[in-house]
Amino acid sequence: MERIKITQSTYNQNTIVLFEFTENQQLIEELRSLIPNFKWEEDVKKWIAPYYTSIKKDLFKFTKGKYWLDYSGLAFNPNHFPEETKQETRILEPLTKEHILYLEKFKNYLLSKRYSGSTIKTYTETISTFLRFYAHIPISALTHSHLITFNNDYIIAKNLSASFQNQIVNSLKLFFRIIENKVMIVELLHRPRREKKLPNVLSKDEVKAILETPKNIKHKAMLSLIYACGLRRSELLNLTLKDIHSERNLLLIKQAKGKKDRVVPISAKLIALLRDYYKAWKPITWLFEGQIPNTKYSEKSLENVLKQSLAKTNITKKVSLHWLRHSYATHLLESGTDLRYIQELLGHSSSRTTEIYTHVSTKNIQQIRSPFDDL
Repeated sequence: MERIKITQSTYNQNTIVLFEFTENQQLIEELRSLIPNFKWEEDVKKWIAPYYTSIKKDLFKFTKGKYWLDYSGLAFNPNHFPEETKQETRILEPLTKEHILYLEKFKNYLLSKRYSGSTIKTYTETISTFLRFYAHIPISALTHSHLITFNNDYIIAKNLSASFQNQIVNSLKLFFRIIENKVMIVELLHRPRREKKLPNVLSKDEVKAILETPKNIKHKAMLSLIYACGLRRSELLNLTLKDIHSERNLLLIKQAKGKKDRVVPISAKLIALLRDYYKAWKPITWLFEGQIPNTKYSEKSLENVLKQSLAKTNITKKVSLHWLRHSYATHLLESGTDLRYIQELLGHSSSRTTEIYTHVSTKNIQQIRSPFDDL
């Protein structure tokens, strides 16, 4: 009998469960359907999931008679895990034929409206979870009271993330409007209080150390372009050779988040670096291509480029590619760039999103004198 081992750990300051098993696609798909946010985490080279109070019970029922569950590493120590509750959580049932039909209809609507692939995946997965929770009830019979029960008996009971709760609200609102032509008062499914987290920002010296480390000119060009133009990971990988307008010192970013185009300035120093890169690598279509010519560079490979660069510096922080974008915005603000221009450069729809960088800019904060110094 195949063995599944689960152990406790922490990752990014969150309590998680690590899974070890002999890889097989059927088991992976089954676990994805059973465990919320079950995913492969490249940093730890393991399948992981956030801890929730009934995860052991869910796995017991799932593995009974099919797999051997080794949970010896899942010690329910109150120093590591929240206290177990006696609240029962419902096991999700398989989707019915009606569910599958309506989900396919909903997915086709999202495709026709040109929603991004990641949004379609998120919406269909969250709707699927909700429908499996009410597998015995026809979709047409679902009401507001079912939303409240789902929120309390599944999302809250399993201690799922605030982001998952928000995704459920957004996806259910759209699903019932499109599929059932029914306006659900989703406000009854309470949204969690918004977490106020500040963006992670590197100092200019730290950015310089990261960008000067790569010996491979392609790696150096990729990391430099993310920071120098404040790009998202996907924006960098979707760039083509035609998007660089060197005669005007501009970079065109097409159909980024929110299906918006934008232009950002690109310096002569960076253009010179990109010319040297082009002479060495001769990309065909995409600015940065993978090992197979004329194919886009992969996201995982780009993340590995950053990890390799960090390993050669003295930086011990768990830096992600998005930190470079945050650092670009903060350094612009500290150098006196107007917040409205930074909003345009980053492609933010709302100025409120950009204003968060005023909370991490140290330009004015460092000038404040502590009353302690006057004692």
